[in-house]
Amino acid sequence: MPVDSGAFRLSLLYAVIFVEIGIAMPFMPVWLNALGLDAGLIGFLLALPIATRIVAAAPLLSLIDRGVGARTLLLVGSLVLAATYAAMPAGAAIGWPLLAALIVVNAVAGAPLVPSIDYLTLAAVRRDARLDYARIRLSGSIAFLSANLVGGALLGALPDAIAVPLLLTGLALLASLVAYASRGVAAIPSTPRPAGPVRLPRMLWLSIAAAAVVQSSHAAIYAFGSIYWMTHGISAGWVGLLWAIGVGSEICLFATVGQLPARWRTPFRLLGLGAGAALVRAIGMSFVGDQIGPMIPLQLLHGLTFGATQLGAMAAVSAFAPEGARGRAQGSLSAVNALAAASATLMTGAAYRVEAPLAFALMTPLALIGLCLVGAAWRSAEAQAFAARASETV
Repeated sequence: MPVDSGAFRLSLLYAVIFVEIGIAMPFMPVWLNALGLDAGLIGFLLALPIATRIVAAAPLLSLIDRGVGARTLLLVGSLVLAATYAAMPAGAAIGWPLLAALIVVNAVAGAPLVPSIDYLTLAAVRRDARLDYARIRLSGSIAFLSANLVGGALLGALPDAIAVPLLLTGLALLASLVAYASRGVAAIPSTPRPAGPVRLPRMLWLSIAAAAVVQSSHAAIYAFGSIYWMTHGISAGWVGLLWAIGVGSEICLFATVGQLPARWRTPFRLLGLGAGAALVRAIGMSFVGDQIGPMIPLQLLHGLTFGATQLGAMAAVSAFAPEGARGRAQGSLSAVNALAAASATLMTGAAYRVEAPLAFALMTPLALIGLCLVGAAWRSAEAQAFAARASETV
């Protein structure tokens, strides 16, 4: 596989999927509100995709280990996304139960998309060391930020009742075309599949848990950051800039991490950097999260809290997942991430109703737990390496 061609096509896959996510995440709630639905019902409908991803991600990604191509999951998933998005306005007109059913099917179809691209990218990097996961994944972050910035303008030109589903339908169809055209990077590895079940090693499970807990420490900022800032007099323009600073720092990390010494790009060092930064950010948010000055450096930490944690998790899956279980490992990471995020969001919501700073303070123990799990994973890896060396000397 030519390096330039393979990297470009993988980057394009990330871009088209993350443009779609960058429209759906901020604007789907707006569309549901435009339908005149009750706030409680909107919350229920928005929770459905998270719950669905917890259940669906691991089984769907496990299909890769049984011979189903990751490209097939991307292609079929994108086509089903397009069909369900297109049907949502009619479903909403008929009644919310049908809309809820469409949202569940939509979430099932979307659950394997990003993990499938991660699977393909990690496989390509293992085949050719000249490829860099972070530089390829960078296109997804840029696409997400671009969708956030221009999505409002695009949607403003369409009727409210169909704007979001119509745009998402088109983007999902575009993603299916890109997936169809990406046959060269989507071949199933030719390694023989093991005869029996393959277990994921303990150090990988600990790494997955560490990454999920650290990522869940974003829950308070994701759910209530904008509300909290605006409540304390920070303008909408500054709120948008704060979000842009966070994503921009993530983009900078993905663009430059390959220049770091190899010893700083190991799974545990990256996860540790993410957890440590998350700890600082959570403490800072709980004390000075209502002040614009301190918020700028705290948002810059997003490059580590999200970016380094994401890179560490991918490095752990690539290094520790055994052949015959790489798809399951990718799906397990996605499912555990979703479960941790959902749990943290519920906890955050309950705390924010009591006292707003408490919601951010509760992210501190999550970051600390993540840091402890990184240490446990590191010790587990060292113990396994020691046992392997000891067996070689026998």
